[in-house]
Amino acid sequence: MPLYEHVFIARQDLSNVQAEGLIEHFGTVIKDNGGEVVDHEYWGFRTLAYKIKKNRKGHYAFLKTSAPAPAVQEMERLMRLHEDILRVLTVKVDRHDAGPSVQMQKRDDRVRERN
Repeated sequence: MPLYEHVFIARQDLSNVQAEGLIEHFGTVIKDNGGEVVDHEYWGFRTLAYKIKKNRKGHYAFLKTSAPAPAVQEMERLMRLHEDILRVLTVKVDRHDAGPSVQMQKRDDRVRERN
């Protein structure tokens, strides 16, 4: 099955729990259509480079999936229709890197520098 990485940005007025609930919701869409979620990460609440639909900040989330193309198309369709999702990016990859994503590695480095 093809491998994909998805990043999406959710609205700023959601709570962290609601944003993480979106990860679970869209992971279920992938599973229901014959794929699997290999890994997921919640990157946190960050400032956007520019306003998107009157939002200055957003909740960033990352999914690694192994799914057939129709499952990914269905998930993207539902994300475009969902009112809480501002942006979506899906990239087909040759392999998934082991361990945390670069964003999470940078976050861990910043935490270590503070201590």
